[in-house]
Amino acid sequence: MRRKKEIIVLENILVEGYAAEGKAIGKSEGKVIFIENCIPGDVVDVQLLKNKKDWANAFPIRFAHLSPDRVQPFCMHFGICGGCTWQNLPYKKQLDYKQKQVEDQLIRIGKIQFPQILPIIGSSETEGYRNKMEYTFSTKKYIPKEEFSQIKASGEVYDTKVEQGVAGFHAKGFFDKVVEIDICYLQNEPTNEIRKFIAQFARLRKIPFYDIKEHQGWLRTMQIRNTTTNQLMVNIVFGYEDKENREALLNLLLEKFPQITTLLFTINEKKNDSLYDLEPQIYSGEGFIKEYLENFIYKISPKSFFQTNSKQAEKLYQVAREFALLDGTQTLYDLYCGTGSIGIFCSEKAEKIIGVEVVEEAIEDAKENAKLNNIQHASFFAGDVIKICNNDFFAEHGRPDVIITDPPRAGMHEKLIEKLLEMEAPLIVYISCNPATQARDLALLNVKYDITKVQPVDMFPHTMHIENVVQLKLKQEKTL
Repeated sequence: MRRKKEIIVLENILVEGYAAEGKAIGKSEGKVIFIENCIPGDVVDVQLLKNKKDWANAFPIRFAHLSPDRVQPFCMHFGICGGCTWQNLPYKKQLDYKQKQVEDQLIRIGKIQFPQILPIIGSSETEGYRNKMEYTFSTKKYIPKEEFSQIKASGEVYDTKVEQGVAGFHAKGFFDKVVEIDICYLQNEPTNEIRKFIAQFARLRKIPFYDIKEHQGWLRTMQIRNTTTNQLMVNIVFGYEDKENREALLNLLLEKFPQITTLLFTINEKKNDSLYDLEPQIYSGEGFIKEYLENFIYKISPKSFFQTNSKQAEKLYQVAREFALLDGTQTLYDLYCGTGSIGIFCSEKAEKIIGVEVVEEAIEDAKENAKLNNIQHASFFAGDVIKICNNDFFAEHGRPDVIITDPPRAGMHEKLIEKLLEMEAPLIVYISCNPATQARDLALLNVKYDITKVQPVDMFPHTMHIENVVQLKLKQEKTL
């Protein structure tokens, strides 16, 4: 027989701050407690979920005292969909904690010397700031705990599988249940109107929404992208082809929402939602939209990576360009260049730009973006930086004077860091969406480089995510 797990409750725990991943933290007799759904200043009784010697995970079961910093979340779905975990915290406080997060990571993980961190650059808009949203259509509806308890108490039998289907976001912690969203404030209209219209079309025609467990159903997911110039892209993903219903839906969408610039559809018969190996089909428009950052124009295709907060991306790239100290004479290497957005943004102050990216489709977009901006001194190469950047490559294209690197959340591979140390560029600008992995990489680069500037930039209000830009200069005396 399995022993029943002991229930441990700790009372009157003061929430003191935030941990790296956005969980609130408190302490009890020297043990660090990571607590869900709290903000600093709360005093709570908590039940432990995972209990280790020095730390524990917990959730609140009673609030003895609410933090004076608490504000009313503006979204009715707060705490359920998991998208905006800090809506109950004033934006000024969010920025304070993000600034501290960067500092803590550099000290605790990097264990290196760094200059005073510049004040975080906040977002001018805290609602409607996203240029890309992805919605899910599903047969499985998430029922909030309170509602489910009422149903259970009434004696009703409630199956989360609903015939009419659900349209929204995956519930926090559930891969197979979706929260029915009324209004999401992260992207401006007509994002909610389009989602509701599509869902209602399928319900009225009794067309099946997708069942992620059974891997069957027609209406699957949808991606909406917009720009600061009011261009709008919609890509609807279907589980199988149904030409009659598909064309009826797409035609009605174009009639109802004439502001749609380009409309696409994708047939996905796989068991996962990834689009990387699928080919979206153009139904109306050019199949892409264009965004402007300063005077630079960028083509955005349905599978293109582009920073999801356009106005803050402009500020982020301005910081990167400033940190690069370009004067028109340098060769700039843009690593993890994606569609070439950062290199192109810095093009006016670089003599030569070399972009390297492992995704071939992104490199094709980068070349096209360079043409759109009439940039003739930029070259883009598809492949692994470690393999591409050898002596023959340097002989042909020149060694880097400045390197800008913008890796994914996992940070840079150790072999790439070894390559950077070998390349010995006088200056590196490291952009990261994960200060923890950035700090780890900076510690390795510290063998030859000093950190000279640190600038956090908030791209994602109401979440714990933060971008951080670091300037590194080659040490005058190189010691290995």
